Amino acid sequence: MNIEEMIKRAIKENRVVVGYRRSLKYIRNNVPEVVILAKNAPENIKKVILNSNVKVVIFDGSSKDLGTICGRPHPITTIVIKGS
Repeated sequence: MNIEEMIKRAIKENRVVVGYRRSLKYIRNNVPEVVILAKNAPENIKKVILNSNVKVVIFDGSSKDLGTICGRPHPITTIVIKGS
């Protein structure tokens, strides 16, 4: 399963946290399956997430592309797929 399919499936199953602040809050209190970062996410966001000891996947597209996949009209830098 590619990353786009994984995101769409997680959205359909309501297992997604969208946005940097909400993602950080989720990571502090839970163990996510994976955190997805847009390729063009700001370095400070990448640094914080990469130092969080969670599985991270860098999405090979922009935050605008990630927003489109999520069905949102705005850019998204960070997505958490909740653990099952």
